[in-house]
Amino acid sequence: MSNFKFLDPGKLIDDELELKLIKTSPANEERGYVPVYDFEMSNCETGDKMGSINLRIGYNENIHFGGNIGYEVDEKFRGHHYAARSCKLLFSFAKKHGMDTLWATCNPENAASRRTLERVGGELIETVDLPEDNDQYHRGERKKCIYKFNI
Repeated sequence: MSNFKFLDPGKLIDDELELKLIKTSPANEERGYVPVYDFEMSNCETGDKMGSINLRIGYNENIHFGGNIGYEVDEKFRGHHYAARSCKLLFSFAKKHGMDTLWATCNPENAASRRTLERVGGELIETVDLPEDNDQYHRGERKKCIYKFNI
């Protein structure tokens, strides 16, 4: 990915939800990391930060276990489908990078995240054990549900 070019995401807005680009991170081939866009989920009207979401561009073993999309919604803003809406906003941006398939993962016991991924059209492909050399394994996680999106 040494010739990778970050793109301007433009306005990513769904009603009062806006994704604001906070930073980009280049690939780190030594660690197996692909290029990443980090966004803040914010309320266009109030400016409140509601959570975060990132888009990882490319495919490798880390993406298999960690996904192309990762998100977190602050507790007081949960229940409004901000993660699902944010994922949909990123699907069109991922297409600009020539991606037609995206992967997302979550822990099997995270029912809310599983519902989110299913709400935006994710197909549960499998639940896998994390390899012991995976960063998530070192944080205490052991299994991942792997979802596929044809965008």
